[in-house]
Amino acid sequence: MKKEFKEYDEETLQKIQQTEMEILKDFIEVCEKHNLTYFGIAGTGIGALRHQGFIPWDDDIDVAMPRDDFERLVRFIEKEKGDKYLIMDTKHYPNYPLMTTRITMRGTKFKEEALKSIDAPMGIFLDLYPLDKMSDDPKEAKKQARDAWFWSKILILRSIPFPMLGFTGWKKKVIHAICGLAHLGLKILHVPRLWIYKKAYEAETRYNHYEKTERLDFFCDTTPYMNLYYLKDIYPLRKLPFEDIELNFPCNIDRNLRAMYGDYMQLPPEEKRKNHYPFELQFPRR
Repeated sequence: MKKEFKEYDEETLQKIQQTEMEILKDFIEVCEKHNLTYFGIAGTGIGALRHQGFIPWDDDIDVAMPRDDFERLVRFIEKEKGDKYLIMDTKHYPNYPLMTTRITMRGTKFKEEALKSIDAPMGIFLDLYPLDKMSDDPKEAKKQARDAWFWSKILILRSIPFPMLGFTGWKKKVIHAICGLAHLGLKILHVPRLWIYKKAYEAETRYNHYEKTERLDFFCDTTPYMNLYYLKDIYPLRKLPFEDIELNFPCNIDRNLRAMYGDYMQLPPEEKRKNHYPFELQFPRR
């Protein structure tokens, strides 16, 4: 089976990973200085457990934070590292269509194929997932997840008529037609991107005023439950080797990784070894 994405040459991938490690180390420095909670998730967790660093073909780092710590981090990065990094989110750059936030290195470019038409300074980045409290009431939790996920996808469709959804054949054609029509309607009606973002944000943070809930989640991924964590599976955090440092991870990250990927310790077949090969790439000038 032919791969659906391009492959890096070894030197380019290594330079991307080195640049991302530089961002990660600066991020950790700020977190430790201000006692902020953070931990690696998703592919970064697989990389730590299976490779003690990056998955060999991977080109990003995924880190999660509780919402309060995340919002404090954003302020500290802007104040203390603003000459080196910018915060990429819809509040700062209204054309940015994702609910994840990126700490982006100034003077770089990294624009994925799917985001090549986005008018924003997309650069080499660290991906941040703010985690919010999920209601312990099953009915309320389901509505919260549905609302946040729905509005996050509308935000994407406001800017991107044909997002990459992983379908093939007739399903791909039907879904693309629906997405294209939705994008056209949002564009004709001039629905403000920031208004859509605020709808998703309201749903995400709906129960953050609760003193405590059993679960934290980032609702706006491929499914609303991909990044669902029980507090008992997060704390106490544990450190695992990641490249030349040690990085925080949930104490029971295995539970989440198995829910997302199945037997993640087995290497996937070559045609499924995905990355985010960019449409445009520029490294920092030293």
